Amino acid sequence: MALRATIHKADLHVADSDRHYYGSHSLTIAKHPSETDERMMIRVIAFALQAHEDLVFTKGLSDTDEPDLWIKDLTDQIKLWIEVGQPDERRILKACGRADQVIVYCYGGQTSKIWWDGIANKLTRARNLQVIAIPAEQSQELNRLVERSMVLHVNIQDSEVYVSSDLGQVTITPEVWRNQQD
Repeated sequence: MALRATIHKADLHVADSDRHYYGSHSLTIAKHPSETDERMMIRVIAFALQAHEDLVFTKGLSDTDEPDLWIKDLTDQIKLWIEVGQPDERRILKACGRADQVIVYCYGGQTSKIWWDGIANKLTRARNLQVIAIPAEQSQELNRLVERSMVLHVNIQDSEVYVSSDLGQVTITPEVWRNQQD
């Protein structure tokens, strides 16, 4: 018998003074049986950093043709494709061909650095790609905030991300390893 996803609920309150976005989102997050709490929380952070009324979680790990999050317009065109982790260059290039903008949120410290160093030069033609790294010690701290039902407050100011709940606070300083090219 196949293992089922664990469902987490999150009331996410985002105050992003860098983008002038302020909103609340009631999220239902299906955590795949092979997914860690850390990866699930990076998906939530990616949601907060790109918060938009049309941003949604997809089937993610359960469907290889979908990213972790995306924004689609009314014509089904993919406006934003968000991957979490360390996807291979073929997957990234395919995403860049299908979406207007692609963002990869990687985590894992030195492992992510080795991954990026190995594929960066293969992605030079992907002009709509952005790669953002979450430092390992900061991503691991997010585990403290995991509950089946969470209320998270995310404040973003001057590229610093402050995540708080009743269980504590975590500060994240995302590192931009690659910006979209005009």
